[in-house]
Amino acid sequence: MSEKSLASQLKEELFLNRRNGALVISDDEIKKADDFCEGYKKYLDAGKTERECVKEAIRLAIAEGFTEYDPSKKYSAGDKVYVNNRGKAIMLAVMGKKGVSEGVKLAIAHIDSPRLDLKPNPLYESSELAMFKTHYYGGIKKYQWTAIPLALHGVVACKGGKIIEVSIGERDDEPCFCVTDLLPHLGREQMSKTGSKIIEGENLNILVGSRPFRDDKESELVKLNILKLLKDKYDIKESDFLTAELEAVPAFKARDIGFDRSMVGAYGHDDRVCAYPALMAAFSAKTPENTVISVLTDKEETGSDGNTGMQSRYMMYFIKDLAKAEGYEVHHVLHKSKCLSADVNAAYDPTYASAYEANNSSYINNGVVITKYTGSGGKGGTNDASAEYMGEIRDMLDNGKVLWQIGELGKVDGGGGGTIAKYVANLDVDTVDLGVPVLSMHAPYEIVSKIDVYMAFRAFEEFFK
Repeated sequence: MSEKSLASQLKEELFLNRRNGALVISDDEIKKADDFCEGYKKYLDAGKTERECVKEAIRLAIAEGFTEYDPSKKYSAGDKVYVNNRGKAIMLAVMGKKGVSEGVKLAIAHIDSPRLDLKPNPLYESSELAMFKTHYYGGIKKYQWTAIPLALHGVVACKGGKIIEVSIGERDDEPCFCVTDLLPHLGREQMSKTGSKIIEGENLNILVGSRPFRDDKESELVKLNILKLLKDKYDIKESDFLTAELEAVPAFKARDIGFDRSMVGAYGHDDRVCAYPALMAAFSAKTPENTVISVLTDKEETGSDGNTGMQSRYMMYFIKDLAKAEGYEVHHVLHKSKCLSADVNAAYDPTYASAYEANNSSYINNGVVITKYTGSGGKGGTNDASAEYMGEIRDMLDNGKVLWQIGELGKVDGGGGGTIAKYVANLDVDTVDLGVPVLSMHAPYEIVSKIDVYMAFRAFEEFFK
């Protein structure tokens, strides 16, 4: 066989060579990825809302030896604690040998996902059908939420402080719900509208019943029958909706996708596909050098506002408590800290190739994607990570043999989006986005690669070492 040409040798040395990750890693690594995703699928099914994600994270954390944080207690290297922020966000920390003296390491993902929230006064009857009015949460294509099975999750705060948890529509023996759609035979006018107008927000009404209350001549008997059923099952009445947080989410289960079972299809990959690996990385950290913190936060899909979102100071106050316990000022600790903003990016989809710039997109099976900047247009509304920090993360991933790639969120003027990275960077913390590429992002059913999910865990695990 002839020797390689000089050009061939130089290409091998100098070109950025992209290969499908399934051809790069070993069969043993692929099996580890498949096994890891079995736990991930269970987490997805257990956590359809941010509240349920926190509840499941606490259950798993306690099994791993984590205890609830007590600011009056002195902690030592290897101690494991969690902070539950109002049942909608959680921080899990493993104390390091060096404490917080050289900063902390943060992996931050969000656990809220696009959905349909019930309005404060949702239940009404029209033409002898009972319906719920909704207000959509996060960025959705509204037409995707019609004619699919929906489950209802959340809490109802009744008078006197009584809290009732609601979950209906997930089990096979439970009813589910749906938003109706217009049949194509009568949909000529509807189909002439733009995508954003095919279904409008005020028409995302959920069908919840059709049978009237029997043996009565009053009006709104279908609505009355639904309220009677809710009273019998949950002991709630119509006024209790005024102080409830009820979310309609797809009733799909997490499933393997493809003949080769190489992918996972589910609701809520954005961003639980990063939250679960960050959670598992906290469990994997035994006695790290620096204190490590995994944060599963809320409200990212609506701008990270509120006291459970990353524009709140709850994380900074926790780090301040850790710093104070060791005799440091929080701003000195934050300046030395480092963060992986664990959020997803759009995987290249050949069906919609015109929306992407192929050389700077992320691809399924090629590992975690580092996103240097997000935002829109001229990088508006983004943390643009420094070259030095990008280089540091690059070396960490290469040395740890973690598959990784670089990606942007589509074409420059194609749209855009943001993450929590800028809010952490604003605290004087070195921050970059690192997460999993997703197909059909923000749809009721999203798709990810099992290899990429596992590589996210490996990346956070290496980061915490």
